[in-house]
Amino acid sequence: MPFDLPASAKLYLRPVQFADTPIGRDGEAARLAGGLIWFAAYELIAVEGGKRVLQRTIPVADLPDDPRLQAIAARISAPRAALTLGERVLRMDQPLVMGILNMTPDSFSDGGAHVGNAEGAAAAGVDMGVAGAAIVDVGGESTRPGAETVWEGEEIKRVVPVVERLARSGAAVSIDTRKAGVMEAALAAGAHIVNDVAALLWDDRALEVVVKAGCPVVLMHSPDPKKGAHGGVLGGTYSDVLIETYDWLERRVEAVVAAGVDRAKIVIDPGIGFGKSLSDNLALLNGLALFHGIGCPVLLGASRKRIVGALSNEAKAADRLGGSLALALKGAELGAQILRVHDVFETAQALRVWRGMRDQALVGR
Repeated sequence: MPFDLPASAKLYLRPVQFADTPIGRDGEAARLAGGLIWFAAYELIAVEGGKRVLQRTIPVADLPDDPRLQAIAARISAPRAALTLGERVLRMDQPLVMGILNMTPDSFSDGGAHVGNAEGAAAAGVDMGVAGAAIVDVGGESTRPGAETVWEGEEIKRVVPVVERLARSGAAVSIDTRKAGVMEAALAAGAHIVNDVAALLWDDRALEVVVKAGCPVVLMHSPDPKKGAHGGVLGGTYSDVLIETYDWLERRVEAVVAAGVDRAKIVIDPGIGFGKSLSDNLALLNGLALFHGIGCPVLLGASRKRIVGALSNEAKAADRLGGSLALALKGAELGAQILRVHDVFETAQALRVWRGMRDQALVGR
């Protein structure tokens, strides 16, 4: 049925109706971000004045010849550039595991496990690589609600010895920090990518550091990064969390690119659990495919988070493996390129089984 696109509205496309295989469906299915996922339709959303004024499901073959929509569709399907992390080149055509290595006494899940033991922590990081982690994410400051800010010097003391050891082992290392000084110290010690929960907004020098280093960066959404990872908000205050998070990340990517960061080196993260209610987090997870319209790889970090406990009789963080795997596989099904997890072996195994099913579907019947 024909319809008019509001000229002044902002348009969005969310891939829907995912297909097992594109075989025999020429022109009917589009590839998602050059990966292992194909889809047969878009959900077209038009927003005007902060409200959705149009929402339609459109087959891929029937997408209107509107330049605004064609540009979004091109970004959705375009292959994502590989990330070069030291000697490793990580292709973005299938989901990768990022293992979490906390050097903190107070992280919500595994705080204290490696405090003061750089050799043991590095060994745990190497084990993550053996178990299937493509990246080891080292952090020295907890981002749980209510966590105290760690002095920069203390954070450096916690992470640098571990980063040095991991880098020497050949691992691809990410530094999870919002502080410019920690970024500089970790990159000098051999880290390859910056993972910032504040999207380079908490520390005024952070963007400058990343530009100068020329390294890849993960930009995560939170309500107000200057006020901390949760923006001073534990529940949601959104009218439309999916659209508002998308717009925020889109603006942030454009600002970081304008400052001199190569767009091909930017990864986006919708920030599950950061200043968002349970319903907000579920909306983001269900709508995750929308974020491919920004044209950057998507990182999903939902491992052991409150959302799992809230949906499973308040299970403690250490007892959230099943729910974490469910969320990781949901992310893989919706095209997330990087899954940040605590349970590397189990997640990697789940992804291998998932990949086997995808491969079988792609060889035909």
